[in-house]
Parts: sequence; C-alpha cells; structure tokens
Amino acid sequence: MNSQPPLRPDLVNTDDADVVYTQTKTVNLDQALLENNRILAFNKARKESALFDLLRTQILQKMEENNWKSIAVVSPSPECGKTFISINLAISIAQQPNKSALLVDFDLRRPKVATYLGLKETYSLNDYFSGKKQFNDILINPGIPKLVVAATNKSVLKSSELLSTDKARQFIREARDRYESRILVVDLPPILAVDDPLVVLPQIDCVLLVIGSGVNSRKEILEAKRKLANFNLIGVVLNKADTEDQGYYYY
Repeated sequence: MNSQPPLRPDLVNTDDADVVYTQTKTVNLDQALLENNRILAFNKARKESALFDLLRTQILQKMEENNWKSIAVVSPSPECGKTFISINLAISIAQQPNKSALLVDFDLRRPKVATYLGLKETYSLNDYFSGKKQFNDILINPGIPKLVVAATNKSVLKSSELLSTDKARQFIREARDRYESRILVVDLPPILAVDDPLVVLPQIDCVLLVIGSGVNSRKEILEAKRKLANFNLIGVVLNKADTEDQGYYYY
C-alpha cells in the first residue's frame, strides 16, 4: 500500500480512535483517491457526510426494530452508484457508537470496492474461494476504526455457482454472526443483470435498492421491486439526483 498517514483523527469518531486490530491487517488509504471517488462519509467537514449519517440512522432504526444484522445493496442495472452507497454507508455505520461494520464485495463479476478504496496487494475473496486463505486472512481494516472490508480483486465468471456453494454460505454466517455489534453490508450485482443477488438474498436480513436518476426507467424500477418482493426491502435510494443540496434521496 501507499505510505499515506492514517485518516486524520478529526475525520473519525474519536471515541473509537483507540481501536487496535491484532489479527486483521490494517492499511492506510489515499485520502485524495477517496475524495476523487466520492468516498466522503469519513470526513465530517463535508456536508455529504451528514447525508450518509441520516441514511445510516434511518436504516439502523429499522434493522434494530427487526433484530436484523445484515443488509444487501443492489440496483436495477449498472452505473447506479450502488458501490458508492455501500462503501459510504458502511463507513457511517462504523462511526456509530456500539456498532461495527463489515463491507463485503459480492459483486464478483464486476468488483469495484477495492478500486474505490485503493486496496492493492492484499488478499481478497478470490483467495478465500480458491482455498488459499481463510476468513480472517482476507479481512482488511482501511484505517477507519470498527470498519473491516472483504474485497474482491478479480472478476469471477461463474459467480452465481460460486455464491451457491457451502463455502459462500459459511462466509456469510461467519461475517454476520461473529460479533454482536457487527452490521454486515453486502454489495451485490444489479438485480436485473444476473441471478447472483437472488442466490445471496435469502441469507441476508434486508435489502436497500439504489436507483440511478436518469439511469433507470420506470419499467426497470418496477421490475427490480418485483424481483425483491420476497425479501425485506428496507428502502430505496435515488442516487445522482440533480439537486443543490444532496446527491440522493431516501424513501
């Protein structure tokens, strides 16, 4: 990784600044890269951070009411910004007292979490599924207290078959249940593009649908909601909204 210093203490929850990882590898991210990729939830000086905190609070309230610990983020089609939402949401959750977050990139065909965060030269879900590494070996702390990431570095062709295996189900159980305070955030592929989300969603408590303003048609949105009818749709985010004060709406 690069030699950038850790994220500045004023940009994270200082109550948790003394968190120390003894088994999980910690890397220091490039703050300029994060800003360029609109990963802004860690920076309390940015107004966008407050928007993600609001989204986080609304989601956590519903999850706590139902005793849910895992949430998947999907979109109808590509280019809606679901990975952008997933990462910022996970960062915001990690900053909440008495909560921690594990972000998993299960968009195995077009993984982007590692690229958005600038994670290089680290083990990933590819190594886990190939049997080269165990669960603990692939987890990365990106310099933000109480946030752990399981990235995917290379695309996987037979992704739905891989996500159907006992090894994938075991990973989800381990990720979700190891710590009582942990919220599992899973970035999944677009639900109208492949069947991967339908394979994983039965194992996830609830789902957040990200719609791209100007990207998705009404027909696509209705079809996406129809496919999610058997799952706990916790809310919908309208991303890329052309407004002065915010980049998305939540309802």
